[in-house]
Amino acid sequence: MKTVAAVLRAITDKRPYGESRPMQLEEVELGAPRAGELLVRIEAAGVCHSDISVVDGSRVRPLPMALGHEAAGIVEEVGHGVRGVKVGDHVVLTFVPSCGICGECSSGRPALCTPAAAANGAGSLLHGPSLLKGADGKVIHHHVGVSGFARHAVVARESAVVVPRDLPLETAALFGCAVLTGTGAVLNTASVRPGQSVAVFGLGGVGLASVMGAVVANAWPVIAVDPVPAKRELALQLGATAVFAPEEAEKGVKDLTGGGAEFTFEAAGIPAVLEAAFRTTRRGGTTVAMGLPHPSRTLSLPALAFAGLGQSLVGSYMGSASPQRDIPRYIALWRAGRMPVDRLQSATMPLEQINEAFESLAAGNAVRQVLLPHARQGAKG
Repeated sequence: MKTVAAVLRAITDKRPYGESRPMQLEEVELGAPRAGELLVRIEAAGVCHSDISVVDGSRVRPLPMALGHEAAGIVEEVGHGVRGVKVGDHVVLTFVPSCGICGECSSGRPALCTPAAAANGAGSLLHGPSLLKGADGKVIHHHVGVSGFARHAVVARESAVVVPRDLPLETAALFGCAVLTGTGAVLNTASVRPGQSVAVFGLGGVGLASVMGAVVANAWPVIAVDPVPAKRELALQLGATAVFAPEEAEKGVKDLTGGGAEFTFEAAGIPAVLEAAFRTTRRGGTTVAMGLPHPSRTLSLPALAFAGLGQSLVGSYMGSASPQRDIPRYIALWRAGRMPVDRLQSATMPLEQINEAFESLAAGNAVRQVLLPHARQGAKG
C-alpha cells in the first residue's frame, strides 16, 4: 500500500531544524503484514529526544530511516498467526518487541531482548526485513520496530499493547516511551519504596514521568531539577515536593535529604548531568541512568564511591519494563487520577510540522509534542 512517512536521509546537527528540515514527508510503499505482524493506522506519535538523537547522529542508525518510536493507533489488518489482537483494536506501540524466548526475555528482562536489539539496530522488524520502500524502489529502514511518524506502520505483534478504546490516542502514545521509561525506572529498576527520597535530573517527558512514578511510590521528598522554570513548575504540579535549578541542586538536595537522596534519576543523556546526580546520591544510595548520550561520551566518577561509600550506578533501558504488564497498570493509575499523563502533552500538530516540533524540543521549549498524521495542516493545538 501507499502511505506517507517522515524520512531521515542524512544526519545533521544544523539548527534550527525548522530551516534545515532534516525530516521530509515522502510517499512510501509499505508491504502487507507478514505472519506475526500488524498493520496499524497511526493516530498519534510523540516527539522524543531519542528521535533527535538519530537526526544529529548521537544514536547511530542505518539510513534512510522512517523515524518515530512513541505512537498509538488502530489496527487495520493482522497477519497469519497473530493472537490477542483484532482489527479495530486500539494499540500503544513499544520500541522493544520482546521475543519472549531469548536469554534476556526468559530471565525476566524483556526490555533487553537480544533479537529485538539486533532487529532495531539493523532497521528491520522482529519477523523479517524492512517492508518500507521509497519512490526509487530502495529500502527505507524502520525505526526501532515502530516508524510512528507516518500515517500507517507495520509492526511486530510483540510491539503492540492493546489499550481501552476510551483512552485518547494522543495520550495513549505517551505510555509507549515517556511513561514506560520514566515511571518504569522508578517502579521496576529502582523499586522505590514509600518514604524513600528521590531526586530527578532532567524534566523532559521521561524525567517528569519519573516524578509521577515517585509520587505513585509514595517517595518523600520528591525533588526535581531542570534549568527551565516552566518545567520545574510543571514538576510541582505533578507532585514534586521541591524543585531546583541545576546550580542549586547539589546543596538543595543534600539539605532536604540530610546528605543526599536515596535514589537519583538522570534523564538528560548528558554525562555532566549524570555526574551531578551521582554527587547528590547519599552513602549506600543508587543513581539510575535513563538518558542516552552519544556513545563516545564518558563519565568521571570517584572510584572510592562504590566500595568505599556503597553507592551504585545502574542503567535503565525502557524502564526495565514488561510492556504487556506495565502499560495496562499505568493506564489504570492514569484513570484513577494518580498519574496525569496528559499533562505532559505540550501541543498537538499535524505531521507536516515535524521539523518545527523537533526544534521546539531541542530548544527546551516543549515536554511532549504529539504529531497527528491524519490531521490537516494548520491544525496546531
